[in-house]
Amino acid sequence: MRILIPLLLIFLATIEVSAQCSMCRAVLESGQAEETAKGINNGIIYLMAIPYVLVAIVGYQVYRLLNK
Repeated sequence: MRILIPLLLIFLATIEVSAQCSMCRAVLESGQAEETAKGINNGIIYLMAIPYVLVAIVGYQVYRLLNK
C-alpha cells in the first residue's frame, strides 16, 4: 500500500505530459492545427506504452509458471 499510493499519484500527475522528437516539434511549430499536435503526442505515448505492456504480460506468465 505504501508503494501503490505514490505510484498512483505519479501516474495521475503525468497524464497530460507529452514529449516530441525534434523533427515532430519542427513540423508542429510550422503552424499546423492543434489536433495534429495531439495526434502526434498520442502516437508517441502509444509507441512508448507497448513495450511495457509486453514486458508485463511476459512477467505475469513467468510468475504463473513459477508458482505452479
